[in-house]
Amino acid sequence: MLCCIIGLTLMIPGLALFYGGMVSVKSSTNMMMMTFGAVASVGLLWVLFGFSMVFGTSYGGFVGSLTEFAGMKDLLEPMTTVDGLPISLFAVFQALFAAITVALISGAVADRMKFGAWMGFATLWAVLVYFPVAHWVFAFDGVVTENSVGGWIANTLGAVDFAGGTAVHINAGAAALAVAIVLGKSAMFGQLRKPHNVPLTLLGAGLLWAGWYAFNGGSALAAGNSAAIVMVTTFVATCAAVLAWLAVEKIKDGHVTGVGAASGAITGLVAITPACGAVTPVGAIFVGGIAGAVCVYAVGLKTRFGYDDSLDVVGVHLVGGVIGTLLIGFFASEGMPNGVNGLLYGGGIDQLWKQAVAAGAVMLYSFAVAYLIAFALKKTVGIRVSPDEEEQGIDAKFHRESSYDWQPV
Repeated sequence: MLCCIIGLTLMIPGLALFYGGMVSVKSSTNMMMMTFGAVASVGLLWVLFGFSMVFGTSYGGFVGSLTEFAGMKDLLEPMTTVDGLPISLFAVFQALFAAITVALISGAVADRMKFGAWMGFATLWAVLVYFPVAHWVFAFDGVVTENSVGGWIANTLGAVDFAGGTAVHINAGAAALAVAIVLGKSAMFGQLRKPHNVPLTLLGAGLLWAGWYAFNGGSALAAGNSAAIVMVTTFVATCAAVLAWLAVEKIKDGHVTGVGAASGAITGLVAITPACGAVTPVGAIFVGGIAGAVCVYAVGLKTRFGYDDSLDVVGVHLVGGVIGTLLIGFFASEGMPNGVNGLLYGGGIDQLWKQAVAAGAVMLYSFAVAYLIAFALKKTVGIRVSPDEEEQGIDAKFHRESSYDWQPV
């Protein structure tokens, strides 16, 4: 678990590089700072009361106690454990889930959102959306204390989400759609938005791929057979998604791209996240391949419906998360760690409808609250940079620095 925490931490620069390479050079530092800023803010919130809201004793299955583990002061005793692990270690592992989920949303607002407004949004969304939703999905009864009561998706509904398809990807994707709608279209919307540095994006995707083994495998909470199986399904689903994305890209556009390979990898990782402990390796190939093929088209929904999701958070994370969550209902096998059968393994539609309810509930809640947060910030402090600031670049206007120094030595 200590190694998994290091792996998850590598996802911070991974996400920053992945997003930073895809935006224009004049806003790439800002884009990367959104990741670091979100992680720093959520980290403090997590220790103060976030862990308690997620894993504290539940109020009706909706949210944990705000004060039960406030400050985490009662979780530092040597004998306090979760499945034999120190709770403090489990808490840091889960803190990185929270931080990375919030940072994912920033890809939808590239090149046009004020940094201060982003920090305000990230803070409010973490408290009002991520912490409650993570409680729904991750807080199993008795996970922290013997008598603690957890969230409704994990315990009452019984939907399967091994590592966060609902709590992380659908959650962040729905919020990205909401804030993109409130923020409005960038000046470049409808035009070809060229990444300023494709190698950075590929490097970021590679770091995310590496960190995702910690993301998924670490959710087994032990270096055992379950973690090993999860790493296999994570690997093969990602491979399938890359190939599927590139194949569709070739058929659709006549060429394959580096950004397509990176996006395909992330799509496969997103889709397999909820399913990694439920499907066989062959099932994982189907999960990754289907997601990779569908999400190529899903990223084009923004042009059709007129919302400016700059870096395709909706097309990759929301759509990919929904695909992975629903496909559990088809490809799950009881021989895998989650121990449930999907429709194709004789399980009927029972698991499928549970997955659909979980995905729909998270999507609707996250979208609605994110929209209200973004709208409130828009009407009070303002969230959009001016047209001149957008033209000149956020790096120069807001941060007084550029990503690259072009001056001769």
